[in-house]
Amino acid sequence: MRTNTLIVRTFPVRRSRVASLLAASVVASLVPVLAPTTAPAAGDPLGQYLKQKPSWQRCNKGLSAAFQCATIKVPLDYSRPGGKKLDLAISRMKASAKKERRGVLLINPGGPGTEGLDEPVSGVLPKSVTRKYDLVGFDPRGVGRSSPVGCGLTSKEQNRERPYKAETFAKDVRWARTVAEKCYAKQGDKLRHITTRNTARDMDVIRAVLGEKKISYLGTSYGTYLGAVYTQMFPQRSDRFVLDSAADPARIWRGIMQNWAEGAEPAFDRWAEWTARRNSTYKLGDTPEAVRKTFYDLVARADREPIAFDGTSLTGYDIRSESRVMFFGVLNAAKWIAGVKKAAEGRAPSAGQDLKAPPQAQPSFGRAVPSDNEGAAFWSIVCGDTRDWPRDPEQYRRDAIRDKATYPLYGDFASNIKPCAFWKKQGSEPATKVGNKVKALILQYEWDSQTPLSSAQGLRRVMTGAKMLTVTGGDGHGVYGSYTCADKTATAYLTTGKLPAKDVTCKGRTAIH
Repeated sequence: MRTNTLIVRTFPVRRSRVASLLAASVVASLVPVLAPTTAPAAGDPLGQYLKQKPSWQRCNKGLSAAFQCATIKVPLDYSRPGGKKLDLAISRMKASAKKERRGVLLINPGGPGTEGLDEPVSGVLPKSVTRKYDLVGFDPRGVGRSSPVGCGLTSKEQNRERPYKAETFAKDVRWARTVAEKCYAKQGDKLRHITTRNTARDMDVIRAVLGEKKISYLGTSYGTYLGAVYTQMFPQRSDRFVLDSAADPARIWRGIMQNWAEGAEPAFDRWAEWTARRNSTYKLGDTPEAVRKTFYDLVARADREPIAFDGTSLTGYDIRSESRVMFFGVLNAAKWIAGVKKAAEGRAPSAGQDLKAPPQAQPSFGRAVPSDNEGAAFWSIVCGDTRDWPRDPEQYRRDAIRDKATYPLYGDFASNIKPCAFWKKQGSEPATKVGNKVKALILQYEWDSQTPLSSAQGLRRVMTGAKMLTVTGGDGHGVYGSYTCADKTATAYLTTGKLPAKDVTCKGRTAIH
């Protein structure tokens, strides 16, 4: 997502650690194969879906033959299962030790709008877990190879990073209205069914198709919300759930975006203090106040005249939006801002400095998937999950002005108008209210840019049967499999079912010293 760099990083997702070519090869070779289904039994309208027998195929000749893919059917509208159907692409790697096998572990890498078909071969999970579980990936409905949605959006229309400016607000309102109108023109009634609740229902169809009474689950970022919704809708079918880098279900969805702005300010303060102690290296100021002034002077300078830096032209808005994520990792942020400062002064960045944020892996879907699929699916879910989006553009204007004053780094981006203001609500379900005692393990970095610590704490409050492990000092997004102190606890839970007796913390590696 470096089309709209910050779009993707904002909530979305930790991509799996396999190269993007792997994702491309998996989906490019996936053949939609479905064995004939049995007719629904009387009184069992979902029977035709629950009794499917997938025809598994090798996902790609260049990958292990044990990595298998298939396509099953799910109803577009679960209230009318006899109506239109969607394709759902699924994949699996069987447990490596049959005698130790416990069941299936569904995996979702985040999003919304991110494909997950390649997750079973991501290499994140230790052998002690892969011995016990069939690893199951899937592209959520509307995404990738699962009846993908597309709105015909141009690259400019896919840009979600829109700061509030009085002189461009009318243009932003037209953009939001255009995105909504294009999506409905292309997808029609299908849009209201591309939701988290229906994806959770799809997960339960996968469970039944695989012949399991319960499923275990590993969800990251948006995947934590999806997992929480599943535990709310299907508590008796939820086994061992790991919810990694968690979203607060009480803030879906506008509140999630506003939480990015709220979480950025303490991260900025922490970065300013760290950088001030290293003024001899970065020359950005010898006090936190001086570092802040240097930063906002750069923003003002770039607003007057964009700064040519590393092959791009940065406005003040670009610097703010990039920094919102970058400040959570103090070392890279200091390097990047120092480089921008040198460029503004007409000096080239020092050779050998890695001043750019690492590029995000880009899936290559091939011709069968619309080029704007990720963005179209994102808005379908974000706008369709809840009826709580304001409808009056002036409310967005007021909120953006207020939040820019309170959270100057990113507040106006977060609260500015979105296509959801013009999304049709007819027939859509209300957002799921999560509140249950299902056992789960919540993993969280203290300094997470996309799901700040307060967000994970919100999920923990409503999932009273869960336990939370916080990696203090840790930064990044996506804890499990990152070789931190959390790995041991998560692996023990998946392999033995043992949760910590209470919420715990462990100390992570940090660049601050």
